[in-house]
Amino acid sequence: MLFLANSSCSDILPILRLLRKGVIPLIQIVIIAALVVLLIIDFGKAVMAGKEDEIKSAQKLAIKRVIYAVVVFLVPFIVNVALGLLANATGSNDASTANAEKTSALACWNQAR
Repeated sequence: MLFLANSSCSDILPILRLLRKGVIPLIQIVIIAALVVLLIIDFGKAVMAGKEDEIKSAQKLAIKRVIYAVVVFLVPFIVNVALGLLANATGSNDASTANAEKTSALACWNQAR
């Protein structure tokens, strides 16, 4: 979508662009890097100790960390779904409100591409 100067989301559009193109991808990269480093450290300690109990506890911790990382990695998808549901719940299909689609939260989020 093109940037519209008279759009109701023109005030927050720079913030949404910063979030969508800067902050969210940076968080995703940092989460993946931190996950890899922490998994290497945890499994390295467990293998060096050589105890079966420590290896099992490291595996349980690794599974939890992978689940947390996947949830954080999917934040953009979750935000898109939430904004889509919000736009559908507040939107109107009336012909007199033709600009409702242009001013919805989902439209503002999509404009930030």
